[in-house]
Amino acid sequence: MFVLYETPAGYAIFKLLDEKKLQEIDNLYLEFESPEKANKVVKLKHFEKFADTTEALSAATAAVEGKLSKPLKKTLKKLVSDDVQNQLLVADAKLGSAIKDKLALQCVSNTAVQELMRCIRSQSESLLSGLPKKEMAAMALGLAHSLSRYKLKFSPDKIDTMIVQAQCLLDDLDKELNNYMMRAREWYGWHFPELGKILTDNIAFIKTIKLVGTRDNMATTDLSDILPDELEEKVKEAAEISMGTEISEEDIVNIQNLCDEILSINEYRTHLYDYLKTRMMAMAPNLTVLVGETIGARLIAHAGSLVNLAKHPASTVQILGAEKALFRALKTKKDTPKYGIIFHASLIGSASAKNKGKISRSLAAKASLATRVDAFGEDVTMELGTEHRAKLEMRLRMLEEGNLSRLSGTGKAKSKLEKYHSKSEVKVFKIGEDSTLPIGKKRKLSEGIEIGDEVEDEPSDKSIAGESSKTKKKKKQKDVESAQALMTVKTEDEEIVHTEKKKKPQEAEKALMHEEVSQEEITETPKSEKKKKKKKSKE
Repeated sequence: MFVLYETPAGYAIFKLLDEKKLQEIDNLYLEFESPEKANKVVKLKHFEKFADTTEALSAATAAVEGKLSKPLKKTLKKLVSDDVQNQLLVADAKLGSAIKDKLALQCVSNTAVQELMRCIRSQSESLLSGLPKKEMAAMALGLAHSLSRYKLKFSPDKIDTMIVQAQCLLDDLDKELNNYMMRAREWYGWHFPELGKILTDNIAFIKTIKLVGTRDNMATTDLSDILPDELEEKVKEAAEISMGTEISEEDIVNIQNLCDEILSINEYRTHLYDYLKTRMMAMAPNLTVLVGETIGARLIAHAGSLVNLAKHPASTVQILGAEKALFRALKTKKDTPKYGIIFHASLIGSASAKNKGKISRSLAAKASLATRVDAFGEDVTMELGTEHRAKLEMRLRMLEEGNLSRLSGTGKAKSKLEKYHSKSEVKVFKIGEDSTLPIGKKRKLSEGIEIGDEVEDEPSDKSIAGESSKTKKKKKQKDVESAQALMTVKTEDEEIVHTEKKKKPQEAEKALMHEEVSQEEITETPKSEKKKKKKKSKE
């Protein structure tokens, strides 16, 4: 049974002398307390030394990835041909499976093997003869440095660091240029204040100062290469009647030196922007087509890398850069922001105020898809980005026009959206129709007749034909009798009313007489009482 031990200097293959020692894992370290005891357990069979650092680096990277390197493959082939063994003890299970597939050699990797490797490492100086400790340490340090550099060089997260650094430098250059130009305008404004109002372009202003110097030279200097004819005439007219103070030649020299610095920084900025543009088109072409070079680079810089940006959802991409406003809104329970860095994209800038939120949400969704394709796709082209941009422009056009579609037959006139008004219709249930009486008899509520009353309908033609003369006479007699009865009732009522009217004035007169008598009695009673009292007093 062989043991494969990896070192920074090469591959060491040991022969396990006593296989029973692997069964006693707890006490295995006692067998490696001294070099003499260690030589009784394992013995060095073969040592394959690396030729140089590049070979050691390739072997280390292969071991990290679980692959079989060329030097190890040659060494194991010799071992298999010289001495046929059943098993090979390996520390890494992935490497063991690779050896088993290539060389058909059974490999073992478990906790017992790990403990054995730990014990061999403790006595590696005595077991590996011919390799001093200092040389082994130097080889380990060199291999560690080269392996770390290799990982950093080929890490997918570190490829886009150039984009991040270039974008940060562009932002710094813009700030410096702005400060320098404002300083130049203020400085030269003491001498020629009218020039700053006429020339709004900063670069044209700086080039004019650099070429002319003092305002006295303005009339004799040709500015056709810098300014158009109209502005050139205005500048020369303003120079003749300027209200600025006079400055010395030393002052104008220092101002012109500042102009040289501004022009050099501006030139370097244009070169850096071109570099960023080409780099973005190579790294993230779909994202660049959707949001532009600067916005895409700022999104990547804010996320840290292209892969980190691809892991963000669309809702996070939409508000990326507005974290302070988001947490402030959540704390105060107000509306959250609708956009962050993505607000400066051309599509959102061309939208109206009411549609900016909708377009930013759609653009963030498409940008997240484009970023994932750029980060994880193979043979990436800008077809997806151009297709999504066309869809977004169409959606923006529909939102701006109000999404009103034309109706057929209306010509050029657009259909108007009208509100729907519901018309409530109340149906009343007619009680007269819900009758269980025979067909010839109905209820008529509209004429004031009660439900229980029965009214005879007009006779139909068939009934008139079938009726006899006797029935007609009987009906006429009944009608006459009912009319007479009604007349007698009316006359009786009139007589009763007339008698009541006669009785009322008589009763009223009697009541008045009774009241007068009662009042006289009341007045007489106190006189009789007074007389009685006088009599008693005399007595």
